[in-house]
Amino acid sequence: MASVGVHDADHGPLQGVIRNQGEEGLNVWEFVGERYRQILFAAWQHFSLVVQCLILATIIAVVIAALVYRSTFASSAANSISAIGLTIPSFAMIGLLIAPMGFGVPPAVTVVTFFAALPILRNAVVGLAGIPPATVESARGIGMSRFRTLATVEIPMAWPIILTGVRVSAQMVMGVAAIAAYSLGPGLGGFIFSGLSRLGGANAFESVVVGVVGVILLAFILDLLLVGLGRLTTPRGIRV
Repeated sequence: MASVGVHDADHGPLQGVIRNQGEEGLNVWEFVGERYRQILFAAWQHFSLVVQCLILATIIAVVIAALVYRSTFASSAANSISAIGLTIPSFAMIGLLIAPMGFGVPPAVTVVTFFAALPILRNAVVGLAGIPPATVESARGIGMSRFRTLATVEIPMAWPIILTGVRVSAQMVMGVAAIAAYSLGPGLGGFIFSGLSRLGGANAFESVVVGVVGVILLAFILDLLLVGLGRLTTPRGIRV
């Protein structure tokens, strides 16, 4: 994950906001105009962090689902873990990981990947378990190995459901990635935490607005990209 980095001491958004605390208050547009390079850099970091963690989470979730979906007990356990995991406060989890991992990218990547994997895992189990047994038997009957059947028949058929889980995860972890700024992780969360830490001060409100609106816009852009990905990667015969 080389493209995700800790905020640079001279160019990071949090440092830039703090450096200008004493300046006269600006409106939102002036704030954006003076710091657009910091905002774009932070937005790219945020987007990169989420996308890379989504890819990693999808691989992990699909592998786990492929191992457990044939077992009723294992499938139920995976679904329970997914449901329980979503009840863990992301802020608390980040705080707990700071001690063993330190500040910066590692705790941010760990937390974002963990929360991203949960909805994908649930959908992957449901999608794979919903493949008609006759289809699997037909593939095995023409000489396909179990792995080849899984890779070329079952996963492509389950892909629309898996991708729905990826889209849900993408929206959810955009916010989680912002919270990861508490551990000095990369992204737009630096603007949010900086503004909240000095509410009532110059440009505190503008800093929060930039962070929140930026996260919303990135979530919208990523969802559009995932919709396009779905059209490109879903076999025409099973599109709905």
